Formats: sequence, structure tokens, C-alpha cells
Amino acid sequence: MNLLVRNIARTLTEAELLALFEPYGSVQSCTLVMNKESGLSKGFGFVEMPKVGEAKAAMLGLNGKELEGSKLRVKKAETKQED
Repeated sequence: MNLLVRNIARTLTEAELLALFEPYGSVQSCTLVMNKESGLSKGFGFVEMPKVGEAKAAMLGLNGKELEGSKLRVKKAETKQED
């Protein structure tokens, strides 16, 4: 399951984001979306967890969690539909 993580502190690294999700289960990938011009985080990213139960546990455990002064928002990422 692909999770969208929003409201991430701009100073958080991919390794730190990964460390937040690993206690809930296996993480297939973890990506922060970066600003191409500045090289800084845009404040959101995606975490792919292969097991749906683990992903749901991570959503419940981390959605609303305060981290570096920001409350994380974690939800299932919507898939883009082709026209």
C-alpha cells in the first residue's frame, strides 16, 4: 500500500522518515518530494509498505503524531487515473 505523508518538517530526512515507519512493518520504499530549485523538502512524501495490515497500523499510529512542531498527516495515496 502506498501512503501519502503530509505536513513533514522540512528538515526531516528520508532516513528519519523511514525510521518512523519501520516499527510498523516492512517498508518497500520511502521518498521525500524535493524542490528541484532549492534542493529542500516540499514537506510531503510517500512510503510504500507491501503488507496492507502493517500500512494501516502505520496510518493509525502516525496520523496526527507531532514531529518537530508539525502534526503528520498519513493516508492512503490516491492512484492517478489515465484518461
